Amino acid sequence: MNGSQQGRVVLVTGGTGGIGSGIAAAFADAGARVVVTGLTQAECAAADRAHAGRDIRATVLDVTDAAAVAAFARTLPQLDALVTCAGMILRRDEYDLANFEKVIAVNLTGTMRLCQALRPQLAAGKGAVVNVGSMYSFFGAGHAPAYGASKGGVVQLTKALAREYATEGIRVNAIAPGWIRTPLTQPIVDDPTRSRPIVDRTPLGRWGEPADLAGPVLFLCSPAAAFVTGVVLPVDGGYLLTG
Repeated sequence: MNGSQQGRVVLVTGGTGGIGSGIAAAFADAGARVVVTGLTQAECAAADRAHAGRDIRATVLDVTDAAAVAAFARTLPQLDALVTCAGMILRRDEYDLANFEKVIAVNLTGTMRLCQALRPQLAAGKGAVVNVGSMYSFFGAGHAPAYGASKGGVVQLTKALAREYATEGIRVNAIAPGWIRTPLTQPIVDDPTRSRPIVDRTPLGRWGEPADLAGPVLFLCSPAAAFVTGVVLPVDGGYLLTG
């Protein structure tokens, strides 16, 4: 994929760690100038250190802050691809309504806010959006009702924006990651009683890595996917095939 994103500007929200960081690195390695966002200055400083030598710039952004998002959008005169990785999960604490609303505000409303704020730049460059769903876009999440609802909403939002933005030449797709090894999931990876059922259900027989998501995202943002919009692509090692 080297050079496939040469000269392009890419934004990865929530790109200071985990899945977003891996995707950002892949875009930079393919020649893009990449901006990643994190919630705190400490996260951004750590991302800058981790990506030293790559054309990746980290900046603080709270996707629930409408004024901050609008101001941030004005700093990006060019944008060719937007990948919305910013998200949170509070698990059973989401049964508290205030926490439920907080998760929805980040995962779903935050995604919509970024897409709308950056719509003019994306239209100018006939750009692409890739939203990040989840296996819980398809399954109920009894342990995390807001997370599951938000990720189901991301799928429907992706389809709605694909229809709406098509007249401006913007393509909007989503990926639905399976079980990916990140700092957030490492405790599960390290617990055989929790990890083994996941691996056993995954036909490819392993946990995914952030790098496994990079190829599909770069494809969806590339000219090779010029006639692809409104798609939700599972990247899950076949996890959805079994139930």
